Amino acid sequence: MQSLLQETQFLMNKYHIKANKALGQNFLINEEIVEQIIESAEITQEDLVIEIGPGLGTLTKELLQKAGKVICIELDKKMIKILNERFFLYRNFEILNQDVLKVDLKELIKKEKQEGKIKQVKIVANLPYYITTPIMMKLLEEQLEIESITVMIQKEVADRLIATPGEKETGAITYTVYYYATAQGVIEAQNNAFIPEPEVTSKVITLKIRKNPPVEVKDKEVMFRIIKCAFMQRRKTLMNALVNAKVFLNKEEAIQILKEIGLPENIRAEKLTLQDFANIANKIF
Repeated sequence: MQSLLQETQFLMNKYHIKANKALGQNFLINEEIVEQIIESAEITQEDLVIEIGPGLGTLTKELLQKAGKVICIELDKKMIKILNERFFLYRNFEILNQDVLKVDLKELIKKEKQEGKIKQVKIVANLPYYITTPIMMKLLEEQLEIESITVMIQKEVADRLIATPGEKETGAITYTVYYYATAQGVIEAQNNAFIPEPEVTSKVITLKIRKNPPVEVKDKEVMFRIIKCAFMQRRKTLMNALVNAKVFLNKEEAIQILKEIGLPENIRAEKLTLQDFANIANKIF
């Protein structure tokens, strides 16, 4: 039986493929990590899995065994040929040669659900590092009818996504993820889990989409704008960052609002909970 490394090398040789650096391609060759991704995604025959950037089809092969249907979204035309030839016998396989950022996922999911065979939708992906954040923001902010997102991404970004707001790793995106989902780390992948080897460590994370947000806020867009402004100048105190960004009219207003919600004047953005930001947004609203 071929190892995953041998299978990958065979496919790369057969199709004269080299990883496309511009598309952030690194092919996963570690069987244990593949198993962990599939297991943590908790896929059943009632699920539609949307796989972003399937590449040579390493994950696709396993997903097709578990899911009711797998729709792959792949930008690289060379990979489309390989995937179509590998999986043409599978009746639950479909592929879109598109940029995922331009795909109307809401419409795609609606159409699949209307056919009645699919109950739940799950996202699985080994994401290119250079475009991780835009893809994650799209998946969350569009409020799609999905159950979960299981992705392999750069460890440094993963730790920020799964942090609890107010922890050391907190960034602006931490609060967005926390608002829309509960997140946890699954497994780390060292450089030698891929060919070619990336320069950074990777990590698999799973996000379970919340049915209801964890805070009540009058206007979530206002709250997220405040969070973004606060972290754009994260070395400054929250008050100075928000006065500079004209979220607060002046220091007097800032001091008054922070006092009313029980926050000290010298607090920094990364120390706030999501509820703290919601309280500021509600005061300003």
